[in-house]
Amino acid sequence: MPLKAIDGLYPSIVWKRFYEISQVPRPSKSEERIRLYLRNFAGQNNFDFIEDETGNIVILVPPTPGYENKPTVVIQNHVDMVCEKNKGTEHDFTSDPIVLVRDGEWIKANGTTLGADNGIGAAAALAIATENDFDHGPLELLFTVDEETGLTGANTLKKGFINGKILLNLDTEEDGAFYVGCSGGMDTAGTFRIEYEDIVTSHHPYMLFISGLKGGHSGLNISEGRANAIKLLALLLERMQKMDYQLVYLQGGSKRNAIAREAEAIIFIDEKNEAKFRELINEFAIECSLEYKYTDPDIRVQLEQKTHASVTILNAYKDDFKKKIINTILAMPHGVVAMNPNITGLVETSTNLATLNTASGELTIGTSQRSSIESAKRNTAQSVISALQLAGAKVSKSDGYPGWQPNLDSKILKLSQNVFNRLFGKEPEIKAVHAGLECGILGDKYPGLDMISFGPTIEGAHSPEERVNIQDVDKFYRLLKAILTEIAEK
Repeated sequence: MPLKAIDGLYPSIVWKRFYEISQVPRPSKSEERIRLYLRNFAGQNNFDFIEDETGNIVILVPPTPGYENKPTVVIQNHVDMVCEKNKGTEHDFTSDPIVLVRDGEWIKANGTTLGADNGIGAAAALAIATENDFDHGPLELLFTVDEETGLTGANTLKKGFINGKILLNLDTEEDGAFYVGCSGGMDTAGTFRIEYEDIVTSHHPYMLFISGLKGGHSGLNISEGRANAIKLLALLLERMQKMDYQLVYLQGGSKRNAIAREAEAIIFIDEKNEAKFRELINEFAIECSLEYKYTDPDIRVQLEQKTHASVTILNAYKDDFKKKIINTILAMPHGVVAMNPNITGLVETSTNLATLNTASGELTIGTSQRSSIESAKRNTAQSVISALQLAGAKVSKSDGYPGWQPNLDSKILKLSQNVFNRLFGKEPEIKAVHAGLECGILGDKYPGLDMISFGPTIEGAHSPEERVNIQDVDKFYRLLKAILTEIAEK
């Protein structure tokens, strides 16, 4: 029984709230029922609340008597969850509750994502609201919607929806760490109208396929030197230029926020030259295996002959257009642009060559840029735009979302460090993440917010392996209460 899974766990009020949240279906963009739960919670406890047209909710928690004039603190979480399940697991995320399972020192779900991201933070916020064993000032419990698939709730917040100048975000997943920054991001793409010529009738079609790369998150893994399948494909096509081939199709990558794991091309060649092509490709594959021995040991470079019937493409790229596209891909920046000078190991600015997409006579190169510094993000995007424009592409870009520039002199950070040291007898780690957090948007929406982000240990988020550490939830909750008391008393 899922309720039995949390029996005897401490703090019981947090686990009780987490259990209640887990019983409410809450996929991204379908948060109606969890919003109803929050409204009912506010009503049952005589708390005022505000809800905007997007579905964001603020629950107003009165201060402990005598602390009415203390600073208002915003405690922020998102209410949606990533919905993934193991093959063979029967679960409907739109109607079924999450089944909690205790596994030693962890709580996980039965074959699905757990939703501890960000459900355990939301549970802690609700638990705080009804605790009477500690002192605090006025609280605004901010619950945003659709964080996982678009940061929609945070993006649509209006001026005045929250009034506090201190914000505690409970959406990070590492015990013993305070996060003080994140990157903003934007997408930039260039589209080319393909210039065609006839396919030589004596040539035969072959699929050139690069696979087996690790790929990974375009922010969190960008500094690890992992191979980019689109770049590798362009390098190979460039090397093959000394031989006669026609290029008819290019495709690569899958998501704007992922390092390209696979890429493919369809080429037409004279069958009598097949052995020479295979020799060149084998040499290239050996080079790749040596260059990426430690980051991508399973790279595969394959050439597979196709039948004419299986290839419905009627024309090839003109030779000049082929060369232009290959050179453009090779000229595109990819990877780390700058490291943060204050936080060791943190990527400050990066760009990702994300996708190649062929459709309706057009070829589109998709990229994404990240930085916690808005000007650096825009300047890096301009470098990409300039390269695409020089090649004659029609360029498009998204508005993106802002970053959260680390402030190591933050007052709430220093206060929280002191509280952590007093509670646990050691210093917390101070970190930032090269990925998007709602804090970046909130800081842009409400200038002057003093923010930190923290949470208990969560592993395997966004997958059915997701689990939250039981002991760390207790530490996290004690820390949250102590920080709120310190704010009220100082």
